[in-house]
Amino acid sequence: MTTTAPTREPALSARATLFRFATAGSVDDGKSTLVGRLLHDSKAILADTLDAVTRTSTERGFGGAGGGIDFALLTDGLRAEREQGITIDVAYRYFATDRRTFILADCPGHVQYTRNMVTGATTADAVVVLIDGRKGVLEQTRRHLSVLQLLRVPHVIVAVNKIDLLGFDEGAFAGVAAQVDDLTAELGLANVHIIPVSALEGDNVVDRSPRTPWYSGPSLIELLEALPATDEVEAEVEEFRLPVQLVIRPQGAVVVPEEDAEDYRDYRAYAGQIASGTVRVGDTVTVSPGGASTVVTGIDFAGATLEEAVAPQSVALRLRDDLDLARGAVIAAGGTLPEPSREVTASLFWLDPRPLLPGARVLVKSGTATVQALVTSIAGRRNLDTLALEPTERLEVNDIGTASLRLASALPLEPFAVNRRAGAFLVISPSDGGTLAAGTVLTPHSDADPLKG
Repeated sequence: MTTTAPTREPALSARATLFRFATAGSVDDGKSTLVGRLLHDSKAILADTLDAVTRTSTERGFGGAGGGIDFALLTDGLRAEREQGITIDVAYRYFATDRRTFILADCPGHVQYTRNMVTGATTADAVVVLIDGRKGVLEQTRRHLSVLQLLRVPHVIVAVNKIDLLGFDEGAFAGVAAQVDDLTAELGLANVHIIPVSALEGDNVVDRSPRTPWYSGPSLIELLEALPATDEVEAEVEEFRLPVQLVIRPQGAVVVPEEDAEDYRDYRAYAGQIASGTVRVGDTVTVSPGGASTVVTGIDFAGATLEEAVAPQSVALRLRDDLDLARGAVIAAGGTLPEPSREVTASLFWLDPRPLLPGARVLVKSGTATVQALVTSIAGRRNLDTLALEPTERLEVNDIGTASLRLASALPLEPFAVNRRAGAFLVISPSDGGTLAAGTVLTPHSDADPLKG
């Protein structure tokens, strides 16, 4: 259910955690200004950077005779961005408050840069979607919220910006909030937070504004400090998955303590980043390909041994049995791996100027595995006005569509709705290695025929 004015604040996490968030929205909605204001008011700007931005703002006459700061200059780092006054690429910034450390991604708003917005949102714990309060929901708003639903971004915050230009009017804010409620209900986005803000003047960005007494919810930074990070939640609720990146064996003449020499000669570990869940010494695990079961006998991490590891730590697992595993294999909690699939129906967000047609040969990268694939059919493209899936013969750049793919080798794919990481993949061009699409698994099919020809 959408939250426009929560009556109580979300409970703060007991420990400081890393939180990733991105901004999105239509052109000129004030994304870069909001991020600049957030950094400025959080005291996250170095003095020399602030002086340089202040000088540039004065030279451009920003703020009239009294001067002022163009907060967008704090994030629009490319020369072309500064000259054109737009955001082209994703600008990453790092800052911290007393309660949490943040990585933020300021994403572009132009339609032709939507692929950059997908890049910023893919790993985000939350996305802040800006709406110009004077314009309400636009097509690009619908596109961005559709992408967030596709990517299953855990937390969506809608910031109704330029509330100062609306005279801090409650009715005007309520009208935009109603539009957002209708759209997010259509998309199936739940627990969307809506906040009235003024990026230019700072209302409800870091400090709660006395000019919106009718809004009783948290400021933007208070909400970002309070929301649980994805890694915290998934470590508790999702099953353990580790895509193998490297098999570690002793190489060459290595000096080790004499008492450890025999163990080191027999050392074999399977290294990778934990995609989801938790693993402990003594856990039974299943591996793919093959489906063999074994037991975790050791967890190595940065020169130390652990009894337990959680996502997204990068570790090396020692197993009871010597298994013939290589890069692309998956180690999972015992008995939880699905049957490997050779065919999959998926949602695709097409990112390449070249259109996608049935019969196209591509590469599919899932975890650390990359396999050849054939696009067998395209079911449709989402109409961003009606949100319906309409028949089409091709997908063009920035289209969101549904397609079926046949894989050369079976992979243990899972529906994206069940496991956000195991159900996501990339579509890559076999000719030049470029990323063609971001994909999410709708339905894996384990009984299909292998790729032929």
